[in-house]
Amino acid sequence: MSGLNAFDQTIMAWVQSHCHSPWADRLFPAVTGLGEGGVFWIAAALLLVVLGKKSGWRSTGFLMLCAMLAGLLIGELGLKNLVCRPRPFAAFPGYASLLIPPPSGWSFPSGHSCSSFAAAAVVFCRDRRWGAAALVLAGLIAFSRVFLFVHFPTDVLAGAVLGTLCGLGACWLALRLLGWWKERCGGAGKSLKP
Repeated sequence: MSGLNAFDQTIMAWVQSHCHSPWADRLFPAVTGLGEGGVFWIAAALLLVVLGKKSGWRSTGFLMLCAMLAGLLIGELGLKNLVCRPRPFAAFPGYASLLIPPPSGWSFPSGHSCSSFAAAAVVFCRDRRWGAAALVLAGLIAFSRVFLFVHFPTDVLAGAVLGTLCGLGACWLALRLLGWWKERCGGAGKSLKP
């Protein structure tokens, strides 16, 4: 992988040579499928919107959708078309066998990572316990992209940072513009309620 920055080259070479096994090669295509088009996170958000009124999670679902939409607009429609970075399997053909169909589009930033961390950051703002679980899943989805040789580590890191900022930004806007936390929860640090 000559011509690649040292960070990406070191991590990708290590992942490809040390992390593959029969069970991992079955697990990570399934994990990456959860992040495909943000489908898992969108479904979770819609369930919260529809079923979360009594439990107080409805606003969390709305904020998850807003955060993911912001990530889509900034990452997928903006940055990817500005940076135009080829995916690893296209830049280094034959270096690793693909375990999933080759995705289309550019590599930077990772859309899977962006949508996953956008949604998980909102859940973390709402509830630390559920948020920690969401962040672990987001991390696994992000790692799966490097494991499957469809994103560089810097793509995944950029997507994770962008998604986290979108999630925190959505919560900040709810706090500042709508006053939800202050009026409904009695101050910062409490649960966000509808």
